[in-house]
Amino acid sequence: MGRLFGTDGVRGLANKQLTCELAYKIGQATVNVLKMAKHKPRILIGRDTRLSGDMLEAALVAGICSVGGEARIAGVIPTPAVAYLARHYKTDAGVVISASHNSMEYNGIKIFNSQGYKLSDELEERIESIVLDKSEEIVYPTGVDVGRVVRVKNAVRHYEEFLKSTTDVRLDGLKLVVDCANGAASKIAPEIFSQLGAEVYAIYDEPDGININSLCGSTYPENLQEYVVEMGADVGLAFDGDADRLIAVDERGKIVDGDQMLVICGLDMKKRGVLKKDTVVGTVMSNLGFDKALEKAGCNVVKTKVGDRYVLEKMLEEGYNIGGEQSGHIIFLDHNTTGDGILTALQLLSVVKRENKRLSELAKVMEKFPQVLVNAKVSEESKQGYNQDPVIQEEIKRLEDRFAGEGRVLIRPSGTEPLIRVMIEGKDQREIEEYAVGLAKLIEERLN
Repeated sequence: MGRLFGTDGVRGLANKQLTCELAYKIGQATVNVLKMAKHKPRILIGRDTRLSGDMLEAALVAGICSVGGEARIAGVIPTPAVAYLARHYKTDAGVVISASHNSMEYNGIKIFNSQGYKLSDELEERIESIVLDKSEEIVYPTGVDVGRVVRVKNAVRHYEEFLKSTTDVRLDGLKLVVDCANGAASKIAPEIFSQLGAEVYAIYDEPDGININSLCGSTYPENLQEYVVEMGADVGLAFDGDADRLIAVDERGKIVDGDQMLVICGLDMKKRGVLKKDTVVGTVMSNLGFDKALEKAGCNVVKTKVGDRYVLEKMLEEGYNIGGEQSGHIIFLDHNTTGDGILTALQLLSVVKRENKRLSELAKVMEKFPQVLVNAKVSEESKQGYNQDPVIQEEIKRLEDRFAGEGRVLIRPSGTEPLIRVMIEGKDQREIEEYAVGLAKLIEERLN
């Protein structure tokens, strides 16, 4: 990770870490790295509903225009919409002002290139260097060379048309409860599903700048689960603040997470002959049941580090077309270049309609193994030491031998805290809890 950019853009407490001054400088630096001989760099800007979005958008736009760029403002719109519309409008970049699933006091800036992919590490490092080290001269044009602002009037409509083009299945007869997280999906998601024939009950669709992700959305689906059962709905859909992820709920109120949706959609794609290389991409945190369900159906499973950035990199490198995370970030590369919650919902509902089955029945194809996560507290310096400690390695091997393919141990040092995360997966909840606590204790004893 860089000095400004993490795995998912620049993020921090709005007006404290992510200030207007920083947004202004990022706007300038982005234009600097995109300068063209033929035209002023055109940068599409979208944001979610959080209060600080107006402030940061104004600063970013001022930065872009101050160095001769053209800022095209799309307003409140999902992150994946900006990725798509950057391609559709042939802009030189797309910028999203959002902190995704974080609470309202945080915000972020994520930059896509002209093809809708996250910026390369090299360009991010160059932007960081301009902002933090003043490594390149900032030239302030005057007269006709000053930048301009263009307000994009049809951004939502064009994104909706794109979404509907990704499926040929109508949703008539489906009763849906849609949790919009009081975020960027609040207007678009209910409209899309209604236009395709579903009976839609929208909840948490009244953003006020403060209530985004507050006890709602994909990170807090408990209320949605209750609504689905109470209303006798077929499916519940929960998005996060910028609508790049989805968590689903079946008709009985049970969660259907990203792993399960990947299996359902992956097997449907295989059945229709469109699953490239018969492969689905997950991460090291994907449930063991994910591997077993896909392998049983004759599919290959490829794993990456945690983070949709790494999933996408692997998909592009190897030519795969579906991948994602347990958290509900799912990439359908035939359609969009980033995780897209509404697109994922359309693909999932299309399988429900094609198969004429309840979501609970479709989800049964994958048996979820219980997972237990325990943190071992260690010093920052000793976080990587578990790899070299023979006693720890011997205990990990002993546990894996004990599971004999019906469980696993995953050790992952935290990227941000002095912790080692111990994740154990297996069929017996009580047993794996004991193993996880014991292994975490051993790691603390050995490394401290």
